[in-house]
Amino acid sequence: MDVRIWFNRIWPARVHLIPMLRENPDHARVQVYGTHPDPAAPGLTACDVAGPEPVEDADFFDFAIDFCRRREINVVMPSSRLLAFAAHTEAFAAAGTKVMCAPAETLRTVTDKSRMYTAVARTRVPLAPWRVVSDADGLRRAAEELRAVDEPVGADRGLCVKPAGEYSAYGFRLLDDSPLEVSDLGQLPRPTVSVAALADALQRARDRGEPVPELIVMPYLDPPEISVDCLSDATGGLVCAIARAKAGRVRTLRDDPEVTELARQTVGDFRLPYLSNVQFRQWKGRPVLLEINARAAAGIYQTRMTGVNLAWAAVRMLLSGDPGEVPEPRLGGRLAVVEHAITLSETAR
Repeated sequence: MDVRIWFNRIWPARVHLIPMLRENPDHARVQVYGTHPDPAAPGLTACDVAGPEPVEDADFFDFAIDFCRRREINVVMPSSRLLAFAAHTEAFAAAGTKVMCAPAETLRTVTDKSRMYTAVARTRVPLAPWRVVSDADGLRRAAEELRAVDEPVGADRGLCVKPAGEYSAYGFRLLDDSPLEVSDLGQLPRPTVSVAALADALQRARDRGEPVPELIVMPYLDPPEISVDCLSDATGGLVCAIARAKAGRVRTLRDDPEVTELARQTVGDFRLPYLSNVQFRQWKGRPVLLEINARAAAGIYQTRMTGVNLAWAAVRMLLSGDPGEVPEPRLGGRLAVVEHAITLSETAR
């Protein structure tokens, strides 16, 4: 069996996922295609065939359909622009290509955290308290309300803020009103901002007529962060879930029935197909949902240590409706995430 798989806007982390596809238990011949707006993108180095893709979203759909036809792509595993694929799955199917992504409406919900938390609040999956703000008064009010809700357990932990959009880690800040101490200079820097400073920034943006994204304010949740990599069928029926607890560079492949059950409920509630990732942290001693990713996580390659090839099983599920034999994961192992160097092409500068 020959399978041509395309990663658009390929991330560097996909370098680690690609061997899961090539070293598959069916011994299928996999050819990996990668594109990116930047011809020097590091992820392209891991592909059998690499090339450019449009920078502008408006030009992407026509490019993608033509690319799939010309290259006879069997499977697209989108790294980004998921909505552009989800909105046109029938057109890609007509070109002979199957797209590994959730329905467009699901993507619109889970990639916006305010919508996602609102939807989750209607299910049995627990959440920490949260508020959506977009102005200075709303921020101050949310901070006051949440500090009252989180007492006394969270009195020392504090609050955090992040944009409601998909890539909120870029804007994540701890809300910390305490003064800087000299002893702080001997510690690793933390992404902190005071409520007053952030409120002032929001007010200045409003005064200048600048757009302000919705922000999520919530308690800063206790570790460990547990990232659950999920394999499911086309309607969100869970086939396998592997939980990875994160502590610095160390990952523990946990046997955690409570978190795995919450992941099963989440994937089923949102009908997330094929590969997805659900993240949890602790609030007042219980796991609560932190984030839903309707795609494979960057760290999915770490699950290979359990003896399960989630990536290939998902490709099989997409192509035939059958994931093949999925063994029981070997859980309890620990691993460390380390740096890895790759050779860049001559075009990379």
